[in-house]
Amino acid sequence: MTKDEVRRRLEFYQDLGIKTLYRRPATSHQPPATAPVPVIPTLEPAHDTLPMILSDIGDCTRCRLHEGRNKIVFGAGNEQARLVFVGEGPGADEDQQGLPFVGRAGQLLTQMIEGTAAKEGIPLKRPDVYICNVVKCRPPENRTPQPDEMEICGQFLFRQLLAIRPKAICALGSTAAKALLGTKDGVTRLRGKWHQWRDLPVMVTYHPSYLLRPYNQNAKKEAWEDLKKVLHFVYD
Repeated sequence: MTKDEVRRRLEFYQDLGIKTLYRRPATSHQPPATAPVPVIPTLEPAHDTLPMILSDIGDCTRCRLHEGRNKIVFGAGNEQARLVFVGEGPGADEDQQGLPFVGRAGQLLTQMIEGTAAKEGIPLKRPDVYICNVVKCRPPENRTPQPDEMEICGQFLFRQLLAIRPKAICALGSTAAKALLGTKDGVTRLRGKWHQWRDLPVMVTYHPSYLLRPYNQNAKKEAWEDLKKVLHFVYD
């Protein structure tokens, strides 16, 4: 890596609010001292908290999504939640209110969480979980976030997950699945079974906005089954 590349990389992590960097200690298995030693950034500061992460985001201008946003949509819910839902990005209603999943898709998600919990005898309401998105600003016309936007904002998502450390994560849709699992597989192939992000179990299911379409009735039933599996795993 050239000096300019190192400088750009360090500036990138500084913009993300990551202040601690370290080098791997030398061992007999490493290359000679003349070989370049990589700079390994830590993903999160020590004792990270959601307020710290929100403060680090600030009035973010790190990617192009800030240009059309009204409000940053950081996340909402129980900061000690045992279950975290991760979506794609804010829509128009979320951009206006600064809260995740408050439009039609959010209303359906609330019904799914509370309705499934009630049927399964689990005392759970939406405020008991935590809900956030891969990107914190609304993409223009609700388009899919670009890879560089997901990479920049995804660092804050990862810090949120590590600060909360839930028992499980439910990824809503293919964008959330890609961000967490680094996969190109679609939801149909991924759903219904457990995956892992770091040491945290991940269940992938359909995004509520997909379930609102009238021709996706089978997907709606599958999503309820996925959610039932998640709730029993987390709360039983």
